[in-house]
Amino acid sequence: MQLLTTTRDALLGPLQSVSGIVEKRHTLPILSNVLIEKRGSELTMLATDIEIQIRTTTEVAAGEDVSITVGARKLQDILRALPGDNEVALTLDDSRMTVKAGRSRFALQTLPAADYPRLSVEDGEGVRFTVQQGAFKKQLALVQYAMAQQDIRYYLNGLLTVIDGNVLRMVATDGHRLAYAESAVDGNHPRTDVILPRKTVLELARQLADSEEPLEVIIAGNQIVFRFGPIELISKLIDGKFPDYERVIPKNHPKELHLARQPLHAALTRVAILTNDKFRGVRVVLESGSLKIVSSNAEQEEAQEELEIDYQGEGLDIGFNVTYLLDVLNNVSVDEVVVRLNDGNSSALISLPGNDNFKYVVMPMRI
Repeated sequence: MQLLTTTRDALLGPLQSVSGIVEKRHTLPILSNVLIEKRGSELTMLATDIEIQIRTTTEVAAGEDVSITVGARKLQDILRALPGDNEVALTLDDSRMTVKAGRSRFALQTLPAADYPRLSVEDGEGVRFTVQQGAFKKQLALVQYAMAQQDIRYYLNGLLTVIDGNVLRMVATDGHRLAYAESAVDGNHPRTDVILPRKTVLELARQLADSEEPLEVIIAGNQIVFRFGPIELISKLIDGKFPDYERVIPKNHPKELHLARQPLHAALTRVAILTNDKFRGVRVVLESGSLKIVSSNAEQEEAQEELEIDYQGEGLDIGFNVTYLLDVLNNVSVDEVVVRLNDGNSSALISLPGNDNFKYVVMPMRI
């Protein structure tokens, strides 16, 4: 049976949109597959890992209605390896799908579409809001690097998202540092706090465009739905109590430094070369008119950088994980950052000049 005939790129684009969440090795073999459905001239591709589901829709030539699942990575690798201008024909014969392009031909095993698990959006009115894709993507970028990776406190392996009135807040922490960003949204929404899984956050960061195109967000029960362009992403939410981030953000730190981002980044990068591989600690020594950054390692090697700064006040000697400092400087696109300090046992607060919408807190470390 003829499934469809179209160009390679018309198939590869939608497939790449959904296949990013497909696990290479899964206990359920069908979850390595992508669900391909054709209804009239509408072609839908859908992938899921049970926690997240992505669906995308595209137009093709009308024909018979078909539903089938096939190995997502294998089909993607085949299409990628074909020349871009090739016409590709997909045909079905019993439990095999054949991909034909020019003189190339590949026969892939399929599994029935009826066995494919799907997430459906819960009925009932959830919280809905719409933002620009680019603005949401930029806000994600300001905080996502502070998420934990495999913490036993599972709620830290995600990103707190709060819609409250006309404000959208995002917070991420791994227990050693915390990133907070907020922005304005249209409408007046009831306060809703949800924790997005790490994988969902990374997928959104990959898929969203740097554009003013709309992104619709629906929070319903224990799920969240993102709709943008031809893509619908449904994700389960993490059930847990996120730490009280407002208590973590320091207030009234007396030592305030205005530092040029690029020279600070360059100095930290150089000093990081001679840090201890495991702890990555650097000493930050503050004096009137000068900021020294010092590192050493188990081989008795040392590095020191000195920056001239506009600061007259009490001195301070404090340690930080250099990776945490570089992470924030890599993800803010400004010429200058504001660093507020108190004493050797207090967190540092990094923010942007004249901007209360972003805050980054780093715990000190003993060196």
